[in-house]
Amino acid sequence: MDFKQSHPTSTAHTPPPPDARAALLRDRNFRFLISGSFLSMLGDQFTLIALPWLVLQMTGDTLVLGTVLALVSVPRALFILIGGALVDRHSPKQVLMVTKYVNLVLLALLAGLVLAGALTMWMVYLLALGIGLATAFSIPSGTAMMPHVVAPAQLQAANGISLGLRQLTMFMGPLLAGLLIALFGTGSAAPARQMGAMASATGIGLAFALDALSFAVSAWTLARVQTRTAGAGATNAATGAPAQAVLASVWQGLVHFWRDQELRTCFLYWSAIALFIMGPIHIAIPVLASSQPQLGAAAFGTIVAAHGAGTLLGMVASGALPRLRLGSLGLTILVFDAVIGLLFMPMGQITATWQGAGLMLAIGLLGGFMQVRVFTWIQQRVPPALLGRAMSLFMFIFMGLAPISAAVTGWVMKAITLGQLFAASGALLVALAALALVLTPLRRVTDVRAAPGG
Repeated sequence: MDFKQSHPTSTAHTPPPPDARAALLRDRNFRFLISGSFLSMLGDQFTLIALPWLVLQMTGDTLVLGTVLALVSVPRALFILIGGALVDRHSPKQVLMVTKYVNLVLLALLAGLVLAGALTMWMVYLLALGIGLATAFSIPSGTAMMPHVVAPAQLQAANGISLGLRQLTMFMGPLLAGLLIALFGTGSAAPARQMGAMASATGIGLAFALDALSFAVSAWTLARVQTRTAGAGATNAATGAPAQAVLASVWQGLVHFWRDQELRTCFLYWSAIALFIMGPIHIAIPVLASSQPQLGAAAFGTIVAAHGAGTLLGMVASGALPRLRLGSLGLTILVFDAVIGLLFMPMGQITATWQGAGLMLAIGLLGGFMQVRVFTWIQQRVPPALLGRAMSLFMFIFMGLAPISAAVTGWVMKAITLGQLFAASGALLVALAALALVLTPLRRVTDVRAAPGG
């Protein structure tokens, strides 16, 4: 997911020229950017599997797992909008480079402590907090990089390649991470308070180490990328706008997005999904895999990987059928979300890996079909000087609010079963889509017309 810069007319229904992707792959800057991004995203998937599995093996407590996810999400939620304002004010490359080094140190430390058998829960809490704070700045800087590297006419093709590779990592990473952890032991049956008692400690430690290595290599490739705009304050210089205080800059972006009815409607709808739906997904699936002896770490990785594979297939289908809509972009989003809710409801009843993988494959297929178009629609609608803030708000919704919801879910799961949680979450998504269809203008959101000027 990478964005920012010019404000072309909408090309959402026009596939890129056949040679657009080939031309991009001949671009040295794009190759360096996309290869480093691919490695970093692949490493992130290892941590996505290893961190919840680590907490569940150490404590067996869903409330502790929710707390750890909240410690990642709270600083991310609090600072991601500030991170977006800093990206608009300074060079996204410089901000991104700093965050890569910080994440490298944090994950290397986490890996070392796990492998040494010296990790305690207070260390997990502290490192989770640091990782969340670093991602508050890496997310908006990463999403703002692409238009600083490729020409405006190449942006849609570049987005398609970037998002496609991201989904490839979401398929490969969880699968490899789950197999890695399973290969070095599936963990003791009883919760372990100390890392030394965990048979899976080596696999978990190696997963964190591989993520740290991915940050080191991606920092090396990023250093070799030459941007189209350079230097601190480049965005302000390009637009002729004076530098603003960071908080004032955040407020300016929020006011602009609120006044745009279609953006406001979409952001509010996505916020509701993140709060009520995404949290249960983040915490319930690892709990499901760890609570059933016939599943385990490999099954957890396979189920998450199936979602990534489905999303990738959905993106491919979207590229092959660029004009396919159920009336409008907004109406298609609502219908697809309702179907996803129906597919999510039986997840709590699965008894075999293939069942969970099949459901998540279908869910990913529907979600992936819309992703490139949604990102490109936001990119083309928002003025260039506000794009860093727009993407930080978008990422705040899904990467800031969702884990906070997961923390609440950990508490809720003390009182309800997994089956009830999945069924309620799926039904709630169906209800949200129905309410948005009837009560909001979301169904009329279209990506056909040209974006309004900034």
